[in-house]
Amino acid sequence: MSVNLHLRAETKPLEARAALTPSTVKHLLNKGFKIYVEDSPQSTFNIDEYKRAGAEIVPAGSWVNAPKDRVIIGLKEMPEDDKFPLVHEHIQFAHCYKNQAGWKDVLKRFIDGKGTLYDLEFLENDQGRRVAAFGFYAGFAGAALGVKDWAFKQTHADSEDLPSVSPYPNEQSLIKDISGAYQAALKKGAQKPKVLIIGALGRCGSGATAFLHKVGIPDANILKWDIKETSRGGPFPEIAQADIFINCIYLSQPIPPFINYQLLNQPNRRLRTVVDVSADTTNPHNPIPIYDIATVFPKPTVRVPTTVGPKLSVVSIDHLPSLLPREASEFFARDLLPSLELLPQRHTAPVWVKAEKLFKKHCRRAEGAKL
Repeated sequence: MSVNLHLRAETKPLEARAALTPSTVKHLLNKGFKIYVEDSPQSTFNIDEYKRAGAEIVPAGSWVNAPKDRVIIGLKEMPEDDKFPLVHEHIQFAHCYKNQAGWKDVLKRFIDGKGTLYDLEFLENDQGRRVAAFGFYAGFAGAALGVKDWAFKQTHADSEDLPSVSPYPNEQSLIKDISGAYQAALKKGAQKPKVLIIGALGRCGSGATAFLHKVGIPDANILKWDIKETSRGGPFPEIAQADIFINCIYLSQPIPPFINYQLLNQPNRRLRTVVDVSADTTNPHNPIPIYDIATVFPKPTVRVPTTVGPKLSVVSIDHLPSLLPREASEFFARDLLPSLELLPQRHTAPVWVKAEKLFKKHCRRAEGAKL
């Protein structure tokens, strides 16, 4: 059975990643898929790359009126202003299974249109492990912005906040830029920062560690915490004594907060920058309850209202891998490809059957919550 797969153009500002890359399009076409790709002005991939791969190019937003037999694939959520029912099968990150703000409204569109959601965050193999994730590059980019913000604070007045950032063309250009800012801070007399990573053993944490090494922060300055170190339960005074704190955990259940205002409002606090890679800003169990807004590339940090100690900022961008859109997309699409190959058998292939069951479970929960 052939599959008609339709790659929709991303609409989230500065989201340059893509769920399908030209190389994965070519691979799926060779497997008998029919691929439609929307012309996207913000994608890191030029539309000619998809055309050369063999995809049929269609206008941005055309998925809305596409035949119902097409499977619509994208990455980020659709605009909140859109309210029309969703009639297709959709593959995307929907951010609506963990009680995030507006979760019932998201599912209502699928319920009203009798569509189906296969949430990329919850596509799992037989061992319960995610089949594809942006974790490594989320940690990599998060650490980059953490170092950039810390270095900025060493060379600028507290009245100034880290200015706008935008996607880099490749990993080398990102490392060169942040390394320059880091070296400028050291030349001004700053000591090499102490960085504490929670979730250091996972994909995200390994990405954060990899970046820190690439800009010259020694391993002795990197505190790598995971379940063993956090099992005693927070809040953790050690976080307040680090210069940069990077949260890389995947939140699946309520836990005590990692940090609180009591620890932050101590005169001996060193902490200057928090990077919440998970960015579960609207989750009621957010383990970093010291901020309440998601930041964006044009304004990458939000200040924490402390009463004593140095200026403290949080980076809470929920699409950090977009800082390196080409590498991140290739990495993700390569991992997702074996599951996409199973789409013709999606009503029997476990990875898709499990995802549909989870979707229906949350739809029932939403309907029970009186939409």
